[in-house]
Amino acid sequence: MKKSIVIKTLLFCYLLILITACKSTFKQKWAKVEAPAYFTAKFETSKGNFEIESRKEWSPEAVNRLYGLIQSGFYTDIAIFRVLPNYIAQFGIHNDSLVNKAWNEIKVIDELVLKKNTKGTLCFARGEPETRGTALFINLDDNTPFLDTIAFMDVTGFPVVAQITSGLDVANSFYNGYGAELDEKQDSIYKFGNEYLKNQYPKLDYIKKAYITERSPKDEIK
Repeated sequence: MKKSIVIKTLLFCYLLILITACKSTFKQKWAKVEAPAYFTAKFETSKGNFEIESRKEWSPEAVNRLYGLIQSGFYTDIAIFRVLPNYIAQFGIHNDSLVNKAWNEIKVIDELVLKKNTKGTLCFARGEPETRGTALFINLDDNTPFLDTIAFMDVTGFPVVAQITSGLDVANSFYNGYGAELDEKQDSIYKFGNEYLKNQYPKLDYIKKAYITERSPKDEIK
């Protein structure tokens, strides 16, 4: 009887730790923040830095999400897990599956493609309707009109949310030796995080951190 109580207590403590850890790295208001009309950000990576600009007019709801993700520190120690030369480089799965789940449960409505998928632009990955969550890809080449117009399950195209303003050469240097293999391993990445990736795919590059460098008007998440 006592053994059963001890086990139940340990399980409760473990769940409490998980919930606390998730809350410490996710606040619901971060997913509902309003982005300024224009902002810039820097991404520090294992291959160097690249900088982006983002304009809310390009995809208002998704730019709000991008701003909230960056401001909250989401893109810290994030694997660039899918790199296809002359096509895309994709990243945005958090090391903590609970954090991924919390962000992705707050939906971003689908929007029209207003800016073309030219070289150096960034978009949220998506499949079914309202599945733009945290994963971003960089267009390593001019992928218009293909990614502007491709249709899947009543969703058309990938709306651009940002543009690289410097460091495109860095994006083009991300390790691409695993090809599309990791595209089929995303469930494992979500479940096991960086420990899995660093053991099985040690050559991957990583986003070390990302942060806002300029905003107009000035605005902060408290």
